[in-house]
Amino acid sequence: MGIKGLMKFLHDAAPKAIKEVKGPEAFTGRIVAIDASMCLYQFLIMIRDQSSGGGYGSLTNEAGQVTSHIQGLLARTIRFMEAGIKPVYVFDGKPPELKMAEIAERREKRDVAEKALAAAKDQGNEEDVKKMAGRTIRVTKEQNEQAKHLLRLMGLPVVEAPSEAEACCAGLAKDGLVYAAVTEDADCLTFGTPILIRNLLAAESAKKTVYEVRLATILEQLNITMDQFIDFCILSGCDYCETIRGVGPSTAIKLIIQHGSIEKIIENLDPEKSPVPNRFPYKEAREFFRLAETVDPKETHFEFKEPDFDGLRKFLVEENGFSEERVARLLERLKVSKAKTKQRPLDSFFKVAAPTVKESDKFDPSKKRTAPKGKGKGGAAAKRARR
Repeated sequence: MGIKGLMKFLHDAAPKAIKEVKGPEAFTGRIVAIDASMCLYQFLIMIRDQSSGGGYGSLTNEAGQVTSHIQGLLARTIRFMEAGIKPVYVFDGKPPELKMAEIAERREKRDVAEKALAAAKDQGNEEDVKKMAGRTIRVTKEQNEQAKHLLRLMGLPVVEAPSEAEACCAGLAKDGLVYAAVTEDADCLTFGTPILIRNLLAAESAKKTVYEVRLATILEQLNITMDQFIDFCILSGCDYCETIRGVGPSTAIKLIIQHGSIEKIIENLDPEKSPVPNRFPYKEAREFFRLAETVDPKETHFEFKEPDFDGLRKFLVEENGFSEERVARLLERLKVSKAKTKQRPLDSFFKVAAPTVKESDKFDPSKKRTAPKGKGKGGAAAKRARR
């Protein structure tokens, strides 16, 4: 889910922190950490078997094994490498205890959707079948392992996060091991990534604008500290706490500016109009965001190797039923793309100045602002069916 309404709010309240970039080529030569779990879920949703008539089933090979995630990951990764990007995929680890209630709720919703899907199929209601099919999808352990194997055969680093993938992506960026975190979940900013890249994971056909979001500029334009930003995000709505009635991003930032912390806000809330919910472990959530649980930077060294082309062909053609001809074309593209990833980023030749935030640019909660049309509409929250 990420942080409810955060990107839309930032487009309005901290626009200097958000820069439009011209697609993947803007990151030529950059090492970036990518939320792999989100990617796999997207592929299972987007790459469907049109031969089924309704187009609602996942793509499978002749043996009936799902291959949507393999096809999507292979094609997207080659596209990134053709743009000169050096991708490091980060996979979810064990979910934190704080998230168990949220995960249980998602499972209940998936169970309901599975029953609705079965009923829609019995009734021949194609519209409801398509709608419910997406709600029942989850990424399995086997699919995660297949994805890791594919990436290693491609010569790319794979990171297994100790907990949340986006927290680890943020930690890698904070430690300077990667340039930025790539995910559609804005809570990567709450975990402290200095730079977040949004919409790079969107399908090419969607033609979404790619944004580079800078945390330091957000804090400067909102005129708050990192600790206050974390509290603001918790109040806006996150995976680890229920929300206080009537409090969204616009109200949350006003409360933070007025009172400074969640403790002070709770002291001044009207318990009848805005009662604190039963599940509101904000102190634990705050510490979890501060920690940004990641891998040890001293023991983490990313090595981009030459692809194992024979291994890739065997994995794709012999083990997963991909077309020999199609795989040959993809592997040729992969071979050519390796030269692109060796290029240096453009700004390594000169220093790029950070956006200037004047006093007049700083957020004023008393002024009403109108966000430009189309801003803040990022990708769908893909995390809801990961587990």
